[in-house]
Amino acid sequence: MKNWTMPSKLRAKGIIGMNRRNIRYIGRYNDRKLYPLVDDKLQTKLVAQEYGIATPQLIGTVTTQFGVKHIAEMLAGHNGFVIKPAKGSGGKGILVIERVEGKHFIKPSGAELDIKDIERHVSNILSGLYSLGGAPDVALVEALINFDTSFAAYSYEGVPDIRVIVFKGYPVMAMMRLSTAASDGKANLHQGAVGVGIDIASGRAVRGVQFDRPRTDHPDTGHELASLHITGWDTLLELASSCYEMTGLGYLGTDMVLDRDHGPMLLELNARPGLAIQMANGEGLRERLELIEQQPEGVPVAERVAFAQHEFARQGELQSDALEAVV
Repeated sequence: MKNWTMPSKLRAKGIIGMNRRNIRYIGRYNDRKLYPLVDDKLQTKLVAQEYGIATPQLIGTVTTQFGVKHIAEMLAGHNGFVIKPAKGSGGKGILVIERVEGKHFIKPSGAELDIKDIERHVSNILSGLYSLGGAPDVALVEALINFDTSFAAYSYEGVPDIRVIVFKGYPVMAMMRLSTAASDGKANLHQGAVGVGIDIASGRAVRGVQFDRPRTDHPDTGHELASLHITGWDTLLELASSCYEMTGLGYLGTDMVLDRDHGPMLLELNARPGLAIQMANGEGLRERLELIEQQPEGVPVAERVAFAQHEFARQGELQSDALEAVV
């Protein structure tokens, strides 16, 4: 039987729950009229281009059921790609094709699909099967990311990504999400990916979790997590922080990847980022958010990043202690 931590212990660790997140931070700092900028991945991509922020290459979009029959023409010449719903959330509806062999489309797991499977998936996206509220959607087809091979031992059949919570333009907490066999090659914690808390100051691992329990190694590769270190960390934090000006949203989750050719790239943004990042870091968000609320407006990006790195520095070692409750 799971041992649940007492609310008093959670408060002592500064853990915030969904009610406080929704009322105190999202409700106060995120204007709802700005949500389409982040709820629609196509809009996010277009506004990112205006601000000079790199995103994965867009191969094309499918907007109508008639267009589904032409998906084979769009994919011709591409040996790998990702199909995702523009308005999806939580990793739902994302189809990753690692390579194409003849008429077969191979997923990272090795499973083979044919063009009819691809068409069916795109049709489901358009019908709103994966979108917020079931609304009709658009299918985005993107080029595969050539992720930094230095992370190959830390992830299984998928691209690791980095989530940074940005509050009023300050990076307050970060984690790397590592895909596993359980997560079907997707960097989604709820599906079984490993979350690794990252020290804001150094870009080094501080703690690992899977299914809300501590981990010190990757379940599939066996590689230990303590040595994980993200190079170009300052640049990545500045990119994440600049999304505040780009969107106008005060409480924001930024998801990025490290492409070996282009460096940090923005995958997507989230106006309602989940709270599992606290579990991955073994620390709550409350004190960090309250400190940022005391800071003046109009501080440049580089200064905001430097402030966060000074104030939120952690010991760069993987921790063995674990919170005992799901937040």
